[in-house]
Amino acid sequence: MSFIKAAGNARQLSVIESAYSQELDSTTMHDSSEDSTDQKDFAVPDISLATSSSTIGGTQDPSQMSSLTLNLLSNDDLHHQRQASKDIEKSDAATLSSDESGPQVAEMVNHDKQDPFAQEAEGGVQYRTMAWWQAGMVMIAETVSLGILSLPSALATLGLIPGLILLLSLGGLSTYTGLVIGQFKLRHPHIHSMADAGMVLFGRIGGEIIGVGQLLFFVFIMGSHILTFSIMMNAITSHAACTIVFMLVGMVLSFLLTIPRTLKNLSWWSITSFISIIAAVTITMASISVSRPRTGKVDLWPDADVAFHQAFLAVTNIVFAYAGHVAFFTFISELRKPEDFPKALCLLQGCDVAMYVITAVVIYHFAGDQVKSPALDSAGPLIRKVAYGVAIPTIVVAGVVNGHVAVKYLYVRLFRNSGQDGGKGGNIMYQTTFKARGIWVAINAVLWLVAWVIAEGVPVFNDLLGLTSALFASWFTFGLSGLFWFSLNRGRGWWKNWRMALGSLVAALCFLIGLLICVIGLYASSMSIRENSQRKMAGGSFSCADNSGAKMVGHLDGGKVVEGRALAICSI
Repeated sequence: MSFIKAAGNARQLSVIESAYSQELDSTTMHDSSEDSTDQKDFAVPDISLATSSSTIGGTQDPSQMSSLTLNLLSNDDLHHQRQASKDIEKSDAATLSSDESGPQVAEMVNHDKQDPFAQEAEGGVQYRTMAWWQAGMVMIAETVSLGILSLPSALATLGLIPGLILLLSLGGLSTYTGLVIGQFKLRHPHIHSMADAGMVLFGRIGGEIIGVGQLLFFVFIMGSHILTFSIMMNAITSHAACTIVFMLVGMVLSFLLTIPRTLKNLSWWSITSFISIIAAVTITMASISVSRPRTGKVDLWPDADVAFHQAFLAVTNIVFAYAGHVAFFTFISELRKPEDFPKALCLLQGCDVAMYVITAVVIYHFAGDQVKSPALDSAGPLIRKVAYGVAIPTIVVAGVVNGHVAVKYLYVRLFRNSGQDGGKGGNIMYQTTFKARGIWVAINAVLWLVAWVIAEGVPVFNDLLGLTSALFASWFTFGLSGLFWFSLNRGRGWWKNWRMALGSLVAALCFLIGLLICVIGLYASSMSIRENSQRKMAGGSFSCADNSGAKMVGHLDGGKVVEGRALAICSI
């Protein structure tokens, strides 16, 4: 009997050793497959190449093991296996640092290579909780805000055919650049923001510059939404209170909605924002289709008397309508499965391209030369109030999403490495203590206060927003994505086959578009600033004046009187 028991134990030990050997072999094969993956072409973004979310301790997902192996492996075996995998990862990092050179490798060696939310523990704040559709809704709320209402006037300036070509082509190109960003994130899991990506490309100094630009862009967007909130309140209430009061209300409301530390909480508000903008646009289109304020024909091509800088500012309205890429790294970091990002991106791009084309064409067709920006003002006085009221969630939530990403950038920047030295309490980002929450609230309050000061203190806010967008949004949406592609494919022969050649041309085109938008956008903004300086603006800094009906009256060259509303509309 003892002989039979001994034989059974021997067979069980043999099975355990065999399973353990197979698992180590699979680890080695996985390591080899990663080496072979590095030799693949990335001419067309392929998110499936990355497996970071399905790895544990650097090995393949345990679901690939047989249930017998999973049950028979002891805790000690699993511990040794994970330790061996960590040793392999350290060996790979050492090889990488010895074989490659430049700021990218230096940053990879010095910077935490783990996802900033990799230290999540039970009982603390859980960041990686979004499903792909929730991420898609947050992206829609961030991207498809009031910028959609400037597109009909852009078509009026550019003409119907060039405007539609730009809407569709830039929509397709922004989809491609979004996929590249997703792929770059999966290749470098530690990236949480454009600043982190800048460090991979240019080293620490370049990353710091991009980080400052990213933060400035977010704060100006937040200020734009505060200003737009006051315009909306003045329009609805017929200026029932001082504009400063309305701006304070908008700032406090946005601050309160930014207090939750996870994007999943914002995803439900984002659904409301999406319904809100669809309803507001539908009401406007229905009203305009009935009133038909157009007095002339719809222009298929731009008029000969349209100045170059005016036409280019209309182009930038279309470009910035797709400029949500600056926050994509943060969104991917909070996905349960980062490889699902292409689904969220397709949800975003399918919605925004369809909404942009339908809204721009329908409103321009019926409003014609009487179209206004925002398009809500093209409707009658009563319908305008109704549309603005319906658009309140979009005005608020789109600013809150941008504010949340700005606050989280600083929060993660401060504490992503806290607790790694074994300090008491662990990483503060995951704590629910008064200190952890208080720091988040403090950063939140400071950024919204700065945004309020900017919204109050800059009379010609659109010019500064356009200047900031030309400097930074052009790179975040197009220019940097081209550089991401070249970084992903470095050393693989950009012209060795047609796929790589096509990928190289598209990446170079993205970089060139970003450069042109930056340079020409600066020129167009400076021309607009010069013209606006010749006009007398109603109201001013920290003024109680009604900014929803403020008039700009002045004389330009040639004695032409210019009249228009002093209105700032966020482009993303």
